[in-house]
Amino acid sequence: AVPFKRSRTRPIEYFDYHEIEAMLATVNRATADGRRDYTLLATMFNTGARVQELVAMNVRDLQLEVLPQVRLYGKGRKERWCPLWAQTADLLRALLAERGSNVPLDQPVFRNHRGGRLTRFGVRYLLSKYCARAKGGTPTLATKRLHPHSMRHSTAVHLLRAGVDITTISHWLGHASVTTTNRYA
Repeated sequence: AVPFKRSRTRPIEYFDYHEIEAMLATVNRATADGRRDYTLLATMFNTGARVQELVAMNVRDLQLEVLPQVRLYGKGRKERWCPLWAQTADLLRALLAERGSNVPLDQPVFRNHRGGRLTRFGVRYLLSKYCARAKGGTPTLATKRLHPHSMRHSTAVHLLRAGVDITTISHWLGHASVTTTNRYA
């Protein structure tokens, strides 16, 4: 019977498109880690995946040839297929090609330095590293509290601005209810 504390909800923090471009521009793609990081950030923005969905992604979850898409396992053990843009599919293809021709299907797509699965803390570290690098040329990044879930919010906002209907965005993000997606509108 104790009432909940009433507080104002914070506005949704997301990356503007020029901020994402600035962040991606700071990644050194001449190194293997840089190519992995660039692909990771591009995939995060393309899919709007939760961090746990992203780090749990295995090679078998990718379909990169005809109609590129990725299978994501979300909250409540729900499975969904998310479309991949051609550029993202090319990046993922190149990332896997660096590992050789016979990549085991149960191998994680995004690996750490020891070849194991990248963790959500690792993703958070990488995102903050590239945000910090981009703040010099993009001062709007300095005023925002950004985290990996901000990429998910960015995907929703950019899809909405592109004219995609709210139901499609809800399915894209794996929301159980369109009401959850409506907060982006």
